[in-house]
Formats: sequence, C-alpha cells, structure tokens
Amino acid sequence: MIAKTTLVTGFLGSGKTTTLLHLLAQKPAGERWAILVNEFGEIGVDGALLAESGAVLKEIPGGCMCCVNGLPMQIGLNTLLQRSAPDRLLIEPTGLGHPKQILSLLTSPIYESWLSLQATLCLLDARQLGDPRCRDNENFRDQLAAADIIIANKQDRYAPEDRALLAAWEREYGGGRSMIPATRGEIDLSLLDAPRLNLRELPAGRHHHRHDAPGAGLAALRLPGNTGWRRALNQGQGYHASGWIFDGDTLFDTVGVLEWARLAPVERVKGVMRIAEGTLLVNRQGRDLQIETRPAPPPDSRIELINPAPADWNALQSSLLRIRLCLPD
Repeated sequence: MIAKTTLVTGFLGSGKTTTLLHLLAQKPAGERWAILVNEFGEIGVDGALLAESGAVLKEIPGGCMCCVNGLPMQIGLNTLLQRSAPDRLLIEPTGLGHPKQILSLLTSPIYESWLSLQATLCLLDARQLGDPRCRDNENFRDQLAAADIIIANKQDRYAPEDRALLAAWEREYGGGRSMIPATRGEIDLSLLDAPRLNLRELPAGRHHHRHDAPGAGLAALRLPGNTGWRRALNQGQGYHASGWIFDGDTLFDTVGVLEWARLAPVERVKGVMRIAEGTLLVNRQGRDLQIETRPAPPPDSRIELINPAPADWNALQSSLLRIRLCLPD
C-alpha cells in the first residue's frame, strides 16, 4: 500500500499540532492514518496531545528529524510504514527544523513504492513576519520557500500591520502559490490531496543540536528513584529548551499552572498537565496564552519551555514543583 504523505511545517508557535488535530477530526471512517512527529525538546508534548487522535503515532524527540544523516527519521518512518501500512501519513517536524533533508528523504527512490508525497503545507503566523528573530531565521525562510501551500494561520490575532506584512510577503515571495487563511488550524481535508508542485532547490541549512541527555527520547524517560519527575535539556539552532515530565501520581493546581505558564520569562510554553478536573492543555507563544481542559486525565504530565536565550531553569523548576498537589488515597 502506498501512503499519501503530507509534510506539515511551520515555525515555533505557528499552530502545526492544532492543525493536525483538526485534520484528524475529519479522518474518514475506515481509513488508517499515521503521524510522525518531531519536537525540538526531549519531553514529547505534541505526542501526548496527539495520542488519542485515532492515528498510529511515532515520535522523534530532540529535534533530530532534520539531521543530515536522516537516521532518526528513517527509523521512525520505516517503523510506521512497515508495521502500520497507513492509507495516509502526516509528518510534523520541529518548528526549528529545516525541510531540505526531510524532503530529500521522502522523495528518494527507496520510498517510491511506499509513499506518495503530496503538497507540503507550511503554517505561518503573519505576526512573525514583523519579528526579526523569526524573519531572519534561515529555517523560517526555507520552510516557507519549500511549501506548496501557505496556511496563514491565527487570522483572528492579526492587526492591520500584520495583514500588510503578509500581503507584502506574498507579493515578493509567494510565487503564485496558494495562500489559505485559517483560524486555529481549521483547514479543509482536501488540502491533503493537493499535488506537490514546488520543486525549487533549497540550501542545505545548518543543523546544530546539543542534547544534555543523549538518547533521552520518549522511550528513555525513566523517572529516577521515587522523585516522580525528571527534567531534560536541549539546545540548538539558536534556541534553548527545558522540559519536565511528572508521573501519573502527581496533580497540579490549575490556577498555579496557568500563572506559572503566563509569567515564565520564555518565548514558548507547551504542556499537557494532570489537574483535579482532568487534563489542562497549555499553549503559549509570546504573550498569547491558549488553554483547554478535558475531563479525562492524562497518564502523566509534560511541559516544555523554549527560549532564544538560556533561562533560569532551576528557578522555574522550583516554582513548578511548588504547585504540585498529592493525589487523594
């Protein structure tokens, strides 16, 4: 079986995971879907968000999908294709990843009989066009350059100047490609069947990651002793990350988590937290804080912070630990 395959790219905070959840909610009954997801951090928050989506999931933590040798991605991709034989495969690389190596692998002869690469979708939050840290980032630029379709996401958050920047970018760099407006990643399922037309050659991009806990991916997250939690650090591409995972015996104070996420002096916060009411989903990009609650509790709690500069991870950790609660006997 040849899997129709879609690469969904976009810079940090552009809304890739939310878009995938919306697409998965439209999955036709009887179709088998698979997701290959990669995160910059080591904790696997996106995997936790997608775990109940009805698709087969494979995670590659630590920002390694775009490594030059492509080995982490090949292992994950082969596992999904051989064991799951999906009708459709969705691939979400880290927001700091470069698309060239991924596209080169997906179009290599070895996968001709396994997958059919459709149009690459790139999520764009037009407010980032006014931020030099995004606009001047080579991965940001090349993700957009590699896309067949641009999803101008988070339209409800745009100011007039953001729309002007988007229009100027489209005139200069759009090249006649489709620009789809969206709010909260709500796009039509038919986009997954759009053909791949953009065959421009991209620069290779640089790949620089350092992992303080090598190999500490999702499968390796074992909580030491009886502490009930652990931390994982990562850095690369000019960004730093710290993530925490807590076992299922730990509850968090809902208001405390929201205040901690709102006040953390970092650019990106993403978490799936166990609270008395069930699950608290936290997603913050810059000053935009989005929250959602679900009645079913998650098996554990995971939260990740990403920032261009190192933060005081120890102080943030201490304040996070103070808002833990104990499960009732």
